[in-house]
Amino acid sequence: MTSPRMRPPTARMRRYELTAGDGVVRECRELTGQALCDWFGPAGDPGQVAAEDALLLVSEVVTNAFTHGGVPYELRLDRTDGRLWVQVSDTSPVRPRPHGPHHADRPSGHGLYLLGRLADAWGCVPRSSGKAVWFEVEVLRRAGHASPSPSPA
Repeated sequence: MTSPRMRPPTARMRRYELTAGDGVVRECRELTGQALCDWFGPAGDPGQVAAEDALLLVSEVVTNAFTHGGVPYELRLDRTDGRLWVQVSDTSPVRPRPHGPHHADRPSGHGLYLLGRLADAWGCVPRSSGKAVWFEVEVLRRAGHASPSPSPA
């Protein structure tokens, strides 16, 4: 993938035009990781549970766009009140749907299961050129909500 073109950012939003090619999943993870660090400080650093969940989900959604949806053409990242909102747009109008019950022992088919388990919310909306799959992860826990601790190694 060549370097994605970034539309003018705001303090709370980044939008990248994606190009097809090798490395787009890695590039989307790196762009998301940088936004997490810039926007959320230590809570967005690698190794933090919410940050790692967000990076895994970006990988899954972009991979699913290639595998089932067509070509991903835009990554949008928004910061809203301690949350990271991610949207990946692709060229297929077909909504994501599970292909039967989840089985952990299968080599693939975990994307929607992971979205349901790790995202605070997720969905799909039609776009003029396909659809957009979005999800939201709470990065900064509100007072009174315990933040999960990383698992011991």
